[in-house]
Amino acid sequence: MIDPALQEALEALAQTQKLLVAVDFDGTLSPLVERAEDARPLEGSAAAVRALAALPRTDTALISGRALDSLRSVASPDPETLLIGSHGAETWTGPNAEPLQLTPEQAQLLDRARAAVESVAALHPGSRLEDKPAGVVLHTRGMEAVVAVEATDAVRRELQLLDGVQVTDGKSVLEASVVHTNKGEGITALRELTGATAVLFAGDDVTDERGFEALVPGDVGVKVGEGATSAAHRAASPEAFTEVLEELVRLRRAAVGR
Repeated sequence: MIDPALQEALEALAQTQKLLVAVDFDGTLSPLVERAEDARPLEGSAAAVRALAALPRTDTALISGRALDSLRSVASPDPETLLIGSHGAETWTGPNAEPLQLTPEQAQLLDRARAAVESVAALHPGSRLEDKPAGVVLHTRGMEAVVAVEATDAVRRELQLLDGVQVTDGKSVLEASVVHTNKGEGITALRELTGATAVLFAGDDVTDERGFEALVPGDVGVKVGEGATSAAHRAASPEAFTEVLEELVRLRRAAVGR
């Protein structure tokens, strides 16, 4: 059952001239899983995103903390779906999109950040290191809570010694990036690129709050799951968010005459 306030917001959103549906992946389109590589979108959510991408005056995008290669591997997005990875550091807006290129200074800083994270991970069994084109991530999902906090705090202390590294907290992750950006900037860029007159953005993590903060009147923000949020609406789980997407498909089809 969709909350009446969210239902009303979706009905208004569906009438907009040019709609952008931008959603996070992990914890939003896909339930959170122990191993990141095992994540897959819920069948209903994936079908709804495909249906929206096929409608006139409607664009879809995935905005994720994952690197683009990882996002493509687990999400299998349609060619029409725009992609933003690494919290905004990587973008794919079509076949002519330029890949991310680090400056020599950024590459050197990334090497130092990776060494810092690697040294801490080696001392905390169960933690995992993930490389990204512009960053490095410490994963602590599945670890004993006390040990996970200890590892995260140790990495944070090491990274604070490196000037120019952006540190981002997420659910059981701590990411260091040498490209300073966030999902809010990604939404703003996609809005300009697509000419969207209204945006639906949904996410589950603290990193998605910058995305919610970038929304303007007429947009719809949906927080998936628990936790404090600036989003105006909430879906209890990825499964509940499937229902939201399916309802938006129905409403948008009626609005564009499909």
